[in-house]
Amino acid sequence: MRTTDTVTISLPPELAGEVDRLARQEGRTRSELFREAFRQYAERRHRWEQLFAYGEARAAASSLAEEAIATAVKRRRQARRPVRG
Repeated sequence: MRTTDTVTISLPPELAGEVDRLARQEGRTRSELFREAFRQYAERRHRWEQLFAYGEARAAASSLAEEAIATAVKRRRQARRPVRG
């Protein structure tokens, strides 16, 4: 019984060369690099989904409209900008 599936991807030559260079430099296989890259991508995406769900839930709980949130964020960012002169 197989413990892995094979997936074929196409890369531009420059990117394929970079993959090979990193694999040699790190003493890893291409497969190891791609597995790690996908794990990191999937984890980041999951965190973003959680963050957006949290934001949506908080906004719904506080009855804030999206426009009000955008305005508050813009004001906060402007207040944090250093004064240039």
